[in-house]
Amino acid sequence: MSASLPTRRLLAAVLAAGSLVGATALPAAAHDDDRRDRRAARHSALAIGDVQHESRTRTRGGGRAVNDLNREWVEVRNNGRQAVELRGFTLTDREGNRYRFDRLRLDGRSSVRVHTGHGRDTRTDVYQDSRRQIWDERDTATLRDARGNIVDTQSWGGRENHRR
Repeated sequence: MSASLPTRRLLAAVLAAGSLVGATALPAAAHDDDRRDRRAARHSALAIGDVQHESRTRTRGGGRAVNDLNREWVEVRNNGRQAVELRGFTLTDREGNRYRFDRLRLDGRSSVRVHTGHGRDTRTDVYQDSRRQIWDERDTATLRDARGNIVDTQSWGGRENHRR
């Protein structure tokens, strides 16, 4: 049996309208997902690497003990191939001490150490210019992007070290 001409026309109109709605809605949803995936992938290569949390004490002339705060550091790694601009990123500890990256482009497959003490910033070493120890033997380092989103977290000194 065959449907009448008005029924076929109505069915064709409904299918055509559905196609138009589907054609305009799907690319927008796919585009939003692509944008989110690109944003997540942009930071997924960044990670907190090695941590040296105890500044070692050394003696100066006269036998006076001095903490060498530049021997205390947290490494931020870019494990991806693409360079990442770290301007506005922050590195914090459990107590809220915060280092904010200024102009630093971290090349792909490279790292930068964030030292506690004083020094001259380079591509591989930056300094918090603190006069006291920041990273404790039991602590957590959190790396956030310029918008405040957590990129990576690493804790140590408990029963075992762990990442978030």
